[in-house]
Amino acid sequence: MTNRRVLVVDDEENLRHMLRVMLRRSGYDVDEAADGADALVLARRAPYDFILCDIRMPVLDGPGFLRAAREEGLPCTVVMMSAYGTIDTAISCMKEGAYDYISKPFKNDEILLVLRKAEERERLKSENRRLRHEVAREYSFGNIVSRSARMREVFRLIEKVAAVKSSILILGESGTGKELVARAIHYNGVRRAGPFVAVNCGAIPENLLESELFGHVRGAFTDAIADRRGLFEEAHGGTLFLDEIGEMPLSLQVKLLRVLQEGEVRRLGGAKPVQVDVRVVSATAKDLPAEVAAGRFREDLYFRLNVLSIALPPLRERMEDVPFLVTHFVGKHGEELGRRDAKVAPEALKLLMGYDWPGNVRELENCIERGLVLSEGGIVGIESLPPVVRRGGAAPLSGLPTDALSLKKAEELLEREYIRRALDTTDGNRTHAARLLEISHRALLYKIKEYGIE
Repeated sequence: MTNRRVLVVDDEENLRHMLRVMLRRSGYDVDEAADGADALVLARRAPYDFILCDIRMPVLDGPGFLRAAREEGLPCTVVMMSAYGTIDTAISCMKEGAYDYISKPFKNDEILLVLRKAEERERLKSENRRLRHEVAREYSFGNIVSRSARMREVFRLIEKVAAVKSSILILGESGTGKELVARAIHYNGVRRAGPFVAVNCGAIPENLLESELFGHVRGAFTDAIADRRGLFEEAHGGTLFLDEIGEMPLSLQVKLLRVLQEGEVRRLGGAKPVQVDVRVVSATAKDLPAEVAAGRFREDLYFRLNVLSIALPPLRERMEDVPFLVTHFVGKHGEELGRRDAKVAPEALKLLMGYDWPGNVRELENCIERGLVLSEGGIVGIESLPPVVRRGGAAPLSGLPTDALSLKKAEELLEREYIRRALDTTDGNRTHAARLLEISHRALLYKIKEYGIE
């Protein structure tokens, strides 16, 4: 332990002298200040690794110094030194950003132990920053994090297709990041200055979707009290992302095909077409050729949308990405939750690597956010993970009828089971569960009531 700079701030000269001798003997470079005002002057000149600061001092006391240092953005780890009767103040200082406190009188080993703990914390913070920078620099494309060969090929495809206007179809299971790919295409292409407008075709009722996409004029229907632009017009000069395109009703598929062919939309109830310059990127988790064969999706629209296609592999087929995604999500949600130094315990990471992630990257992100909320001391351990991950995977589907071949009954049982799994994974959070299931929150509440799920 050498070249670590420590500033001792205390109005007792004897205490400053004792700490200076002890800390220098342990390899630290030590400066002294008799009050908070002098300490601020020294801290502004050059950063200190650690500051040992008394609470009660003349001119500027410890809490005052801590507030001033924080307001000025001075990079320092502050340990408060508190005498009997000032413990509550010391704890209050920790809430204001102090790293720790130590009670007077103290033994030399106590001071060294606190400093070594602080040094280890700074080392971990530095390592986390390095890993996050490495992930951002080498393994990401926009907000898509990956090091797998298959996803690196996806990155190369994004770079190629971003520069052209051709329609793109993104294929992949729920939660694989189809909207992230659509955004990467938009923001890395020539249309980046234009709007990016996204709509989930499966989340809007059929009677509203036409108005949502193409707009309407006043009086077109009962609630149409004014003219309204549709999403195609909103996306003029940019990109319109049609998520879950396989859920679009056949009646609207004809109108969408006409827009793609003619480059103009006609508002609901309107007489005059409106010219639009829009690049359409669509996505689906469905097998569209099978939907075409079944008569549920127009073949001509399929070919119009599928000029270029990008297939996203499920997370279970690129498990080498899990540690990098974990680091990314810990950094992202740790910042939001005020846990910037959080990390995942090795035994928890082992479980994450052994789970098959049916909800893909979205499920992993939800799992990490949940773990950070429930974690103790900033460490995401096994106990912070969802039960389904701790079990090593979901239990096999049960209750499917063996003596009947009713598809309707099987569909209901399957739907009920997946809703239970999503609620289990999200610890009962219905908003997050609806996101995992890729249905609206209202639809989830309806199905929970319909199936009597507790």
